[in-house]
Amino acid sequence: MRIEKELKELFVQKKLTLALAESCTGGRMAARLTSIPGASAYFLGSFVVYSNELKEKALYVREKSLKEKGAVSKEVVLEMLQGLFSRTSADFGIAVSGIAGPTGGSADKPVGTVFAALGSRRKEPEILNLHLEGDREAVLEEAASRLFERLFRIVS
Repeated sequence: MRIEKELKELFVQKKLTLALAESCTGGRMAARLTSIPGASAYFLGSFVVYSNELKEKALYVREKSLKEKGAVSKEVVLEMLQGLFSRTSADFGIAVSGIAGPTGGSADKPVGTVFAALGSRRKEPEILNLHLEGDREAVLEEAASRLFERLFRIVS
């Protein structure tokens, strides 16, 4: 069974809701969730905040965090998740930002670096720092899959 279907069944059974804050994945995670019929029973939607400007305006990420730590950092994904919870009624959320490539990487944050914050609005979120390999498409798909699988384990 696909992870998206498993997530839907788990969230519906537990009467929980989910929202996303996507940067590098650009709405791909929302598209995967909504490809399953009945997703509206638990999935509230996704903020696609690709630019720093939108991270600040839509999810209240601090300019200071973006300048000092960079958009791809644990600090920024934590602020994205906090902003997501302040803007929605979701029980659970995922915030993700990364460098999918083929350019944009650095020695500190090479292509394939993905940070995510995920969890419940009632508990301390889990932070993931993934180092993925492959082309842009592979990095984005693997990031989405790993985050969905981790969320499934957290919720169940």
